Amino acid sequence: MKIRKVIILLIFVLLSSCVGYSSTGVLGTGVSIALDPRSLGTQIDDSLMQQNLRARLISADKSYIISVKTKILDGRIFLTGKVNSVEDKLKITKLAWEIKGARSVNNDLQIREKFDFKSSAKDILITSQLRAAMISNKKIKSVNYNIDTHKKKIYVYGIAQNKVERDEITKEAKQILDVEDIITSIFLVDDLRVVKK
Repeated sequence: MKIRKVIILLIFVLLSSCVGYSSTGVLGTGVSIALDPRSLGTQIDDSLMQQNLRARLISADKSYIISVKTKILDGRIFLTGKVNSVEDKLKITKLAWEIKGARSVNNDLQIREKFDFKSSAKDILITSQLRAAMISNKKIKSVNYNIDTHKKKIYVYGIAQNKVERDEITKEAKQILDVEDIITSIFLVDDLRVVKK
């Protein structure tokens, strides 16, 4: 009986310690609640939209759960990943626009090609290098950003506290070898509908 209470207490401590640092488990946004400049209401709205979109994608085609990545910031929907055809790309865009509260849809989905290990490894390396550079740069709150790389093109999504932070991310990305293009969807706190007071 005593062991059971200790195990329950340990589980409670472990679960509660996770909540304060990241909202991935609670709200599904992947951004630290403490550092996210969106109001809690906006974070919850974005999270609900994200869950709704994921559910629609799964019901349309179960393979989308792995191949399509979604991110929602202040009602703006971002799509990345790989699909089999142009029809799939259009279908996913339509599904995203049907989500209640969608303000815009940015579709960066790529048409799937033959797997190339060398290219995929290079993309992973580029993403890792940019993530490390952002973490070490004191002017950037790296937890507020998602990074995806496809065919040496870097896609960065997130919320910057100011223009200096946004410019620093672009500067760091430009310093990485072999990067062909940098596509940023970084909003300033002032661009958001409702900001944390």
